[in-house]
Amino acid sequence: MTTVLIADDQPMQRFGFRMLLESQDDMTVVGEAANGTEAVRQVAAHHPDVVLMDIRMPGLDGIEATRRIIAAGARTRVLIITTFDLDEYAYDGLRAGASGFLVKDAQPEELLAGIRAVAAGDAVVAPSLTRRLLDTYVHHLPAPGTGPTPEDPRLTTLTDREREILTVIGQGWTNTEIAERLHLAESTVKTHVGRILAKTGARDRVQAVILAYDTHLVKPA
Repeated sequence: MTTVLIADDQPMQRFGFRMLLESQDDMTVVGEAANGTEAVRQVAAHHPDVVLMDIRMPGLDGIEATRRIIAAGARTRVLIITTFDLDEYAYDGLRAGASGFLVKDAQPEELLAGIRAVAAGDAVVAPSLTRRLLDTYVHHLPAPGTGPTPEDPRLTTLTDREREILTVIGQGWTNTEIAERLHLAESTVKTHVGRILAKTGARDRVQAVILAYDTHLVKPA
């Protein structure tokens, strides 16, 4: 059973989400929050599998709430709900640690599939769309310093093959594309991806794309 917390400042929106989620045999709503502060508190109290997080809420917004939930080490994953797919707020939400985002007018089946994917440890946003977001808001990325810079410690334990695969993940390649272009079995690619996430501490594939940008393995298009 997937447990979900709904964080949205609009009562009718929360009601609609609750009705949809509780119509599913494999989901239950453990709480609702009208602002980020309440969302953080309820995550600590209920430990939901997924938070459906609106960005624009009074007081503590959804981005800062996401950042605090992730920083607390909770196993809870955050699915951002935004208005536009290439929204700066969606970008900020992903960098805060969200596992993906959906637009508010997504079809019910898309929303349910997104929650199930996030609960299973997958990322909802396609790596290619994550890259488009990063390229669009590249001015937010840390600028490379002048002269030689020490290697990011998150990369030091990666093998050459794992570093290569992290780089192409950052370029938006899917597992199937990686397997075909690097002449590997797809099961081998999945093993490499799992090891990359474990070694770098990236929560999912979306965070791996962000890591590839932050460490300058991938340059903006």
